[in-house]
Amino acid sequence: MRTLREQLRLLLKFVHINKRNESNVVYAIVKAGGRQEKVSVGDVIVVDRLDAAVGDEVTFQPVMIGDGGKVTTDASALEKATVKAEVLEPTKGPKINIIKYKNKTGYRKRQGHRQPLTAVKITSIA
Repeated sequence: MRTLREQLRLLLKFVHINKRNESNVVYAIVKAGGRQEKVSVGDVIVVDRLDAAVGDEVTFQPVMIGDGGKVTTDASALEKATVKAEVLEPTKGPKINIIKYKNKTGYRKRQGHRQPLTAVKITSIA
C-alpha cells in the first residue's frame, strides 16, 4: 500500500500530461501563486504555499473558462465564477544549490533552498 505522499508524487509527475478528449471537458485557467494554470475537475496541481490546513477548501478566481467549444473571457461573467479546490498536502520543491566563490581568497559559500509548495485538488468549477 502506497502512502499519500508516494501517491501524490506519482500524480504530480503526470499533472501536465492530459490524455483526455478536451472537446467536452470543462476547464479553467486560474491565477495561483503568480502563475496561470489550466485545470479541470479532479486535477491535482502544485501552487506556491497557501496559508490553509490540510482538508481546507480554497477558491481561485478564473481568468478564462472553457466549456467544450465555448470560451468565456468576459470579466463581468468571470466575477461570478469560482474554482474550488481542496488542500491535499504541503510539500517542497526541488533543492536548489547556491554557490559563491571568489578566486585567490579562499572564499566559498554554499547555500541551499527548497521552495515551500502546496498540492491542491480541484473539486469544482462553477
